Amino acid sequence: MNSVQIGANLGLLAERWWAPVVRGAAAVLFGILALVAPSMGLLALVISWGAYAIIDGVFNLFLAARGGRTGGRWGWFLFEGIISIGAGVLTFVYPGMTALVLLTVIAAWAVLTGIVEIAAAIELRRVMTGEWVLALSGVLSIAFGVLLFANPRSGALVVVWFIGAYAIVFGVLLISLGVKLRRWHRGGARPFPTGGAPPPA
Repeated sequence: MNSVQIGANLGLLAERWWAPVVRGAAAVLFGILALVAPSMGLLALVISWGAYAIIDGVFNLFLAARGGRTGGRWGWFLFEGIISIGAGVLTFVYPGMTALVLLTVIAAWAVLTGIVEIAAAIELRRVMTGEWVLALSGVLSIAFGVLLFANPRSGALVVVWFIGAYAIVFGVLLISLGVKLRRWHRGGARPFPTGGAPPPA
C-alpha cells in the first residue's frame, strides 16, 4: 500500500475517531468492573468479557465496511472484528466453560489482535506520528496473551486482576489514539511530517 492509499484510509479513520474512544471506554469499564468486583464469579466475568469482545468486534467491522467502500485496504480491521466477535460469541454459547478454557480463548484473542494492531501501526507510521500508541497497545496485547498462556493455572483472583489491569491500560491507549486522530482530523487532516504523501482531497 502506498502513502496516498494509507493517507486516504487514515482520513476515513480520523473522521470516525470516536470509534477507538468508544472501544477504549468499553475496555476501561470492563477493567474497572473486574477490579472492583473480583469475586463476581466466573460466569459474570465470562458474560462481561464476551459482551466487550462483541462490541469491540462490531466497531472493527463497521470501520472495515466503511473503508471497503472507499477502496482502501481495511483487511486488518475485518480480521480483528471477526476474531473479537467470534471469541465473544463463543463465551455466550459456552458460558459454563472452565476457567482454563476461558483463559485460553482470551489469551489467543489478545495475541491475534495484538499482531493486527502492530501491523496497522507499521502502515500508519508512513503518514502520521503517534502511531506508537497503536503499536504499544498491540505489544501490550501480545504480552498479556503470552502471560496468560504461561500461567494458565493461576489463582482466580490473580487472573481477574490480570484481565482487569490489562483492559484498563488497553482502553486508555485506545482512547489516546482516538484523541490523536481527532486532533489530526480537526487540524485539516494533514499528515504529520514523517515523509509520507498527503491524502487525496
